[in-house]
Amino acid sequence: GATAGMSAIFGSPIAAIFLAIELLLFEFAPRSLLPVAMACITGAAGHHVFFGSEPMFAMPAVEIAGNQALFGYSIIGLIIGLVALLLTKAVYWVEDGFERLPVHWMWWPAIGGVAVGVIGYFAPRTLGVGYENLTDLLSGNAPMQLILSLAVLKLLSWLIALGSGTSGGTLAPLMTIGGAIGCLLGMAAIALFPSVGIVLPVAVLVGMAAMFAGASRAFLTSVVFALETTGRIEALLPLLAACAAAYLVSYFLMTNTIMTEKIARRGIRTPDSYEPDVLEQISVEQLMGSDMPEVHADRTIADVFKQHGMEVPYLLVTSAEGLFEGVVARSDLQARSPEDRVGTCAFAPGIVRSGDDLRRAARMLAVRAEHRPLVVVAEGTVVGLITHTDLLKAYGSRIDEHEQGDAVIILKRRRLKVMAQGKRMFEKVVGRG
Repeated sequence: GATAGMSAIFGSPIAAIFLAIELLLFEFAPRSLLPVAMACITGAAGHHVFFGSEPMFAMPAVEIAGNQALFGYSIIGLIIGLVALLLTKAVYWVEDGFERLPVHWMWWPAIGGVAVGVIGYFAPRTLGVGYENLTDLLSGNAPMQLILSLAVLKLLSWLIALGSGTSGGTLAPLMTIGGAIGCLLGMAAIALFPSVGIVLPVAVLVGMAAMFAGASRAFLTSVVFALETTGRIEALLPLLAACAAAYLVSYFLMTNTIMTEKIARRGIRTPDSYEPDVLEQISVEQLMGSDMPEVHADRTIADVFKQHGMEVPYLLVTSAEGLFEGVVARSDLQARSPEDRVGTCAFAPGIVRSGDDLRRAARMLAVRAEHRPLVVVAEGTVVGLITHTDLLKAYGSRIDEHEQGDAVIILKRRRLKVMAQGKRMFEKVVGRG
C-alpha cells in the first residue's frame, strides 16, 4: 500500500519498488517483487490519468556536471548526511521530551498541533505537504525568506509534530528540509567558489535526495526518486555522489535510521542489509565428506562394533547382494542386544541428490524425526550422508567468509562509535571534576 501510494502521488513507480526492497521487504524474490511491481504500475497509471505524464516537480534544464562540480556536490551530500544524523537524533530527543511532560499522553498531539499552528501562522509555507515548496526551490529562484523558513521553521515544525505523535509524513518533509539546506549550501558554494560549476537547482535536488538517503539509508530509492520526479537524467552523477556521501555518514555514525529507531527501542531487530541465502550457494556435493562404512544387514551388532569401533556415528546397511537397505545410528545399536542383527535397527532416511543445494537439504532435515540424517545419491548410488551438524558447520563457514569481506569497514565503523562513546565519557568525567 505504501509503495502504490508513493507511485500514485509522485508518479515514481521504480523508486517505489526500490523503497519496498530497501526499507520494507529486504527481499528480491518473485513472490514479493511481482505484486509490488504490479501495484506500483497501477499507481503510476492512476497518476497519469489524474495528473498527466509530466514530472511531479518542474526543474529547469541543466548541463552535465564536471569533475569539480561533482566534488562540490559530494561535499554538500556529506554535510547533508551529518544534518540527517542530527535530525534523526532530534526527532527522538523531542519524543523523549514529550514523554517527560506531566500530562497524559493523549494531550501530546494537541500540544504538538498548537506548536505547528503557531509556527504556521508566522510562516504559512511550512504547513501542508508542501509540494509547491519543492517546485519553487528547484526553480533556483526561491526568495531567501522562503528558503530560510523551510530550512529552519519547517524543520522545527516537523520535529515537534513527529515527536508529539501528531499524524504526519516523512518523505516530503525530509526532502523539503534537505532541498532548502542544499539550496543554502549551493548558494554558499557559488559565492565562495564560482569557478567550480555548482548549479543551484542541482544543489537543491542533491540536498533533497541526500537528506532522505542519510536519514533512511534508502540509497537507490533516493536517487531514482529524484530522477523520476524531475525527469533530469543529467543530474544522475551529482545525485549518486551526494547520496553515497550521505549514506556513508549514516552507516558509520548512526546505528538505526529514522525509520527503524522507534522499532529498535522496543527491542525488535530490523534488517539493515540485503543478503542472499547462503544455503542456496552451496551444493550437497560440496558438503559431503568421506564415504560412510557399509555393513551387511545380517551381521550382529557385536561384530560391527568389533570391526568399526564405537566412534562411527552412522553406518550404511546393505543386503547380501550389496543393495542399499537403510542407515543405522550408533546410538540405536548401543541400545540393543549385541546379538541382534544390524538390519533390525536400520531406518529409511530421506534422500537428496548430490547436485541439490543445501536449502533443499535443510528443508528435509527440518522435518526428519530425531535428527535423522539424509542419504546423498549420485547416479543411483549412495555416496554419503548429511547430518544437521554438517549443515550448521557449512552455514557457519559461509557466513564467516561473507563477513570477512566486510571486516574492514565494520571495524572502522565500530572504532568510530567507540571513539564517540569515549569522547562522551571523557566529557562526563571532566564535567564531574
